[in-house]
Amino acid sequence: MTLLGQVVAASGEVAATRSRKAKTAALATLLAGLEPGEIRPATAWLAGEMLQGRTGIGWQTLRSVTPTPAEASTLTVGDVDASLDRLAAMAGSGTGVGARRAAELGALLDAATEDEGRFLVRLLGGELRQGALEGIMIEAVAAAATLASEATGSRVEVPADAVRRAFMLSGRLPTTAEVALTGGDLGAIGLEVMRPVRPMLASPGDSLEAALAELGPPDGDPGVVVEHKLDGARIQVHRRGDEVRVWSRTLKEITDAVPEILALTRSLPVETVVLDGETLAVAEDGRPRPFQESMQGLGSGAMQPWFFDCLHRDGVDLVDEPLSVRREVLAEVVGERLIPGVVRPTAEEAETAVADALAAGQEGSMVKALDSTYSAGRRGRAWQKVKPSHTLDLVVLACEWGSGRRRGWLSNIHLGARGEDGDFVMIGKTFKGMTDATLTWQTETFPRYETHRDPYTVYLRPEIVVEIELDGVQTSTRYPGGVALRFARVVRYRDDKTAAEADTIDTVRALRL
Repeated sequence: MTLLGQVVAASGEVAATRSRKAKTAALATLLAGLEPGEIRPATAWLAGEMLQGRTGIGWQTLRSVTPTPAEASTLTVGDVDASLDRLAAMAGSGTGVGARRAAELGALLDAATEDEGRFLVRLLGGELRQGALEGIMIEAVAAAATLASEATGSRVEVPADAVRRAFMLSGRLPTTAEVALTGGDLGAIGLEVMRPVRPMLASPGDSLEAALAELGPPDGDPGVVVEHKLDGARIQVHRRGDEVRVWSRTLKEITDAVPEILALTRSLPVETVVLDGETLAVAEDGRPRPFQESMQGLGSGAMQPWFFDCLHRDGVDLVDEPLSVRREVLAEVVGERLIPGVVRPTAEEAETAVADALAAGQEGSMVKALDSTYSAGRRGRAWQKVKPSHTLDLVVLACEWGSGRRRGWLSNIHLGARGEDGDFVMIGKTFKGMTDATLTWQTETFPRYETHRDPYTVYLRPEIVVEIELDGVQTSTRYPGGVALRFARVVRYRDDKTAAEADTIDTVRALRL
């Protein structure tokens, strides 16, 4: 049996080094020694998550418990997972439920050492959620599976790419790790209708001209499609017979909130299908409403879905087919719900397509290589976002109290980009672009994510994603990231994105003037 202390020690080793190789080795050593029933929970914890999802434990409850730490490590991975199961099963609110939840939490923390207790509090409070570690975890699972195979007497080299693909198609790292570490067939994990796939992501493009030059083949044929980039909510739609289920960008099921999408999907000429797209609220004149209205409109029945990819149709998986093939199938399936775009345009036609998207009220365009396969869960260069100005999705690290007219409001936000080691690197501050409603929202919301404060600043868990518009990036020694944002301003808060989807420090540095 593996002790929680061993998991905590491995997590500590990862936090203590900047070496990717050392991080991978520490994690692989732990993972290779786990018993089969321990693989899923331990993998989830090391990635900063819990198998149970939410347990109903908030920061107020965590702060109210004053445990007496154990002197020696005795809690096993199984003990902790069982306790988390019990906490998650205590649904509802009220004095009785709260008391039972606090008692269970207190018993768990009393049985933990000081280091283990600190780890558990951070896990329950969401502070260990570091999606940027996914790449390292994938490499560690592959290395651990290779080590585990040696115990059988025959070393089998498990490639990280095999783990990565299985993870992307299963959508669950703990499940993928369990298959890999128990000698299962990773290749058998494929797309499964009614099981969401991690969505393919796009990278910011420098300009339309640059995107066409990068993605177009040398014979002059651009080999791309230029599509409208809708300012809506990402959706993934699965249908099997009359059953339809819908997931958000973060793989949260939203089926009950989108009746109009269910009705539309049931009307399509297919038996089984997996579609990728966006849904957005529209005004009476047909123009898109602001992004926040699209998010708030889920459940109103007043949303319009558009689709830009088809991953499966009637028993045939399409993820490994080029986009040119997937788009042809998509057009046959969804008809007029195909997102507007132009295929293999000339440079002039591409410019017209971008202008048309902006004239229609969209936020920009997507330029996609027609020979690209669907790389689920990855932010590659095959899809590029082209917008009138640069935007970045960054994480709020802290917020300063305002002065003057903004006194009493949390105002100036500290912005961070994802570092390669799973941390977040500060690259600037801004108070621009904030309305009174934004300031009110920040002041009410940010304390829920507070880790500590001083008289001037409230420091936050790195979970809130904000879209920032900027004129550019310049080299600077002022911030740890070595760069500073020029004329940064808040566009909107992205509650549809996790910190794991924030832009990386490398992406920010690539925008330097």
